[in-house]
Amino acid sequence: MAVEAARLSSPGLRYRENELPPELILSIERILDLHGQGEQDPLERLTNDFDPIGVLNEYFPNEAALGQLEAVQARLAESERALQSEIDSLREELRKDQDPSRMQLIQEMISDLLGQMSRIREKATESEAVVRNITKEIQVLDLAKKNLILSMTTLKRLQMLVNALSQLEDQIKERKYHDIVQTLAAVKQIGSSFKPYTSVPRISQLWRRIQEMQNELRSMIDADWDKFYVQDPSKPIKPSVVADACLVVDVLGPDVRAQFIERYVALELKEYRRIFRATDEAGQLDNLSRRFAWFRRLLQTHETEQGRVFPAEWKVGWFLTAKFIEITRDDMTALLSKAGTKLTVKQLLDTLQETMEFEASLTKKFGVSLRELLKTITPPNPSRPLKPITSAFEPHMGVYIDAQDKVLSDMLAQYRGPKSRSSLEVTANSEDDDGAPPVLVLPSSTELFYFYARTLEQCAKLFTGQPLYDLCGLFKKWLRIYAEEVLVASMKKPSTFGRKSMETRYDVTELKNACTLINTADYCHTTALELEENIREKCEDDYKEKITLQEERDFAISAAILVMLRELESACDPAFTTLSRTAWSTMKQVSGQSAYVDPLVKAIEEVAETVKPLVEQKKYLRNFFDKAANTVLAKFTNALVKSRPLMEIGAEQLLIDLQAIKACLLKIPGEALITSNYTKSVTKHTTRLEALLKVIVTPVDPAEGFILNYTLVIGDVSFSNFQKILDLKGTPKAEQNDLLDSFLTITSTKTELDSTSFLSSLDMDPGQVSTLISPGSSKISLIPGSSTGESILAALSSPPLTGAPSSGSDTPPKQDQTGRQAVFSDFKRFVSFGLRRETLPPS
Repeated sequence: MAVEAARLSSPGLRYRENELPPELILSIERILDLHGQGEQDPLERLTNDFDPIGVLNEYFPNEAALGQLEAVQARLAESERALQSEIDSLREELRKDQDPSRMQLIQEMISDLLGQMSRIREKATESEAVVRNITKEIQVLDLAKKNLILSMTTLKRLQMLVNALSQLEDQIKERKYHDIVQTLAAVKQIGSSFKPYTSVPRISQLWRRIQEMQNELRSMIDADWDKFYVQDPSKPIKPSVVADACLVVDVLGPDVRAQFIERYVALELKEYRRIFRATDEAGQLDNLSRRFAWFRRLLQTHETEQGRVFPAEWKVGWFLTAKFIEITRDDMTALLSKAGTKLTVKQLLDTLQETMEFEASLTKKFGVSLRELLKTITPPNPSRPLKPITSAFEPHMGVYIDAQDKVLSDMLAQYRGPKSRSSLEVTANSEDDDGAPPVLVLPSSTELFYFYARTLEQCAKLFTGQPLYDLCGLFKKWLRIYAEEVLVASMKKPSTFGRKSMETRYDVTELKNACTLINTADYCHTTALELEENIREKCEDDYKEKITLQEERDFAISAAILVMLRELESACDPAFTTLSRTAWSTMKQVSGQSAYVDPLVKAIEEVAETVKPLVEQKKYLRNFFDKAANTVLAKFTNALVKSRPLMEIGAEQLLIDLQAIKACLLKIPGEALITSNYTKSVTKHTTRLEALLKVIVTPVDPAEGFILNYTLVIGDVSFSNFQKILDLKGTPKAEQNDLLDSFLTITSTKTELDSTSFLSSLDMDPGQVSTLISPGSSKISLIPGSSTGESILAALSSPPLTGAPSSGSDTPPKQDQTGRQAVFSDFKRFVSFGLRRETLPPS
């Protein structure tokens, strides 16, 4: 504290203390750590929770430090004296600051300052009043001067206006349009400044006179224009006179100029209305070229004769053209509506072509597009928008769309209908030629999209609005028809090549055709996407969001894969027939693979090797192999169930056969196509079959061991599933009753087991395996024939790159109401068992 007192006693710190409160200064120095990290006295940190024992321990950390007791006492006494000195100095300073006489002196000084400020404010107010009185007369003089100058200026302008009006009257009488231009402009400019003073009689009289002279000028110019337009030889009007009159019209105002141009345009096109009436022969559709030729001559005459008198900035030729377009468009609208169903495509396109050529010539002539020309001369609030002549044809483009519909129908007629020639047959015949390369994509698809591209370009040159959108609808229609009635229908037709023997049931040509259809569908999918983007680029903004070929881009890939699976089944049928007819119960020992395995593996490999080089996209091959593995394992399961009873030796033999089939399935995709999902799927479903066969291999004696092995391998407490194992194993009925009793007794205590497993979906009376599996599915169901059976239309989506791993039928359903459902399930099992015991025939 003595150090602190010494610090505060320095002049610099004293000044800082006077500026800021001491507590704030100490806090700032503490935060900024101005004293560094030097040693500090523990007593400096006195707080409400001060711990004296801790302070003593710091002074005397051990017994040896007690020897310094006197030194510590002396140091503490010195600190106490320094603190007392600091306290005394602070008390003295506080006493001085709180001296009553000093505070009174300060208050008196403040009072004197306020009094001086009040006296200064009073003096300033008095000075302002004096200055205002002095300058009052000067302000009046300034106002008088301003009014006098304004009056003199107004009178001078009034004199100028009167002189200009007098001069203008003389010029009007003499029809000096060249001089009138400047005089009239001056009169209008000067007269506009007197508009606020129209309440003055003299000004009002001059204002009315100005309006009368302008009306007189308009009448005079109209009369001179009529004489010039008619060209009376007895009283000719020079073009220069009319040119000067046009300049006068420009001064009269834009409204007068617009009326003057409109009057001229009406005079020029009066003959056109008379000659080419829609009710006369000359005004019919087949005489459209005569209309355009007539207007070209009129435009040429306008530019060389009457049109030369107009100022260039008036763009009278543009107004003349716009009015001709408006009249002609109305006539075309009436004529096309009148033609109705009699309007042919040739007549429509020929007439439209002539119109487009005429409008293109106008664009070239004036240097701007026709729509820009019409937009430039359109008045602010038109009664209806100005449109080109071609806009009249747009509502009737349905004739053109219908014609394209007929062309597409004729193009695909040979591939559609019951008596049609399949597109695949055409391809097969072309492949029969020696040396001909294999056809990867059907020519009919390339022909279709070539026609689409050509038609799109033609229509886009004509219109980019509703007709182009209608054409897109036509494309959608025929893409759907091509998918359903050409691609899918060709796969439904019976093969032209018969089955020659039971050993080679599958048809190589059918496999190749299916591959060709997959490639064609993929080509159509890609090209349809490009077509959709192309249409969007060409159409107007109002239709961009409406254009989509999403549904039509998805084709019959699934149906083609089903054809390939059908041929795979045909190839595997002899082997699985042999398996289902084998008497496993009479087998005495296991001896390598069964005789049906090698033909089965060979058939699977032959189908795979036939398909691989013919399908371009690997994602479809992966999808096919996913489904092929499903199909083979499902048919193996069917044959296994049909061949029961298996007995232990038969099940052991089937385990060996299953390993060979599994190895074949894992090998057929090849390194380039096999995926981890495919491997997991095959392994998962073969593992189920292995579990099934391993339970069958286990002897039933002792019963407890057989049942415990079932619960470990299968993992459920299903009474019906256990019954299936006994049926497959061929256990006699008498033994089954005892085993079922033991099963219920043992499993009733195993609450941790599930109520279902993959055996729940095993069909003990299998029918024909259905391969109608959606492309997005790769499930293997142990119920042959239990596929979703989706329709062809629902399967028109492209398959995924690989089959998604199946959840399988071994996943038990989640029990939301576990208590009630578990009790009900146990009750059903006991009832079912009781009924079964009563209905069993005597053994």
